[in-house]
Amino acid sequence: MLRIAVPNKGSLSEPAIQMLVACGYAQRRETRELVLLDPANDVEFFYLRPRDIAVYVGAGTVDCGITGRDLLLDSGAAAREHLALGFGGSTFRFAAPAGTVAQVADLDGKRVATSYPILVDNYLTSQGVTATVVRLDGAVESAIQLGVADAIADVVSTGTTLRAAGLKVFGEPLLTSEAVLIRRDQALADETKFEVLTRRLQGVLVASQYVLMDYDVPISAVERAVSITPGLESPTVSPLHDKMWVAVRAMVPAHSTNQLMDQLYEVGARAILVTQIHACRI
Repeated sequence: MLRIAVPNKGSLSEPAIQMLVACGYAQRRETRELVLLDPANDVEFFYLRPRDIAVYVGAGTVDCGITGRDLLLDSGAAAREHLALGFGGSTFRFAAPAGTVAQVADLDGKRVATSYPILVDNYLTSQGVTATVVRLDGAVESAIQLGVADAIADVVSTGTTLRAAGLKVFGEPLLTSEAVLIRRDQALADETKFEVLTRRLQGVLVASQYVLMDYDVPISAVERAVSITPGLESPTVSPLHDKMWVAVRAMVPAHSTNQLMDQLYEVGARAILVTQIHACRI
């Protein structure tokens, strides 16, 4: 039986659960549930704090789990990233009062407050910078004003919170993070079921990036039409009752749907339909 850790709360929790449901797995109905058995798939889910998931995976308590890349790197656990999941994106940056620090090298000999001490310490070491990393559990923006640190390292989205605290980001991002599927460094008890989980997640990821496009086109314009929608392998072309027309079906990138429809219409395609894909196997 495959044991999978899922975030029990926070911004990663609901998207992770929705993705697993799309993969065909049972998920908890009540937030009070800490463990859920899915006998149909021979899988057991454990709902844990996102920050703890990498530790449990690394220790072998669970086989794999979903957490943030930043949390994985900050855990120091014997676990590794297996698959990026495309949600929960964030950027990790340094910040300090405007005019005090211009680049990462300027942090040498200074104090840096963060909720991710291992991640930050490893990054500074890789840059040849020796600084004192001050661990805080939250609200690191106040650390400088309270005299605890000279700079901070934290997740930045819009930067509004930092600006409100009189801080300005500097240097390159330490990390671009997102939700990831992680696994133990050692072999799993059931590698086959883990491969199934991976394929299902990949199928949902691909399905979110593509749509299915169907259209009718005159035979004389087939080559031009299929050059617009080549599909992943090759489009499906089927004869119609009218021998001068054929029906074409292909997967196309979801972000360019309308542009492709415009191009198809220009070459003579009609009855152009778009269908969302919920899951697939590539």
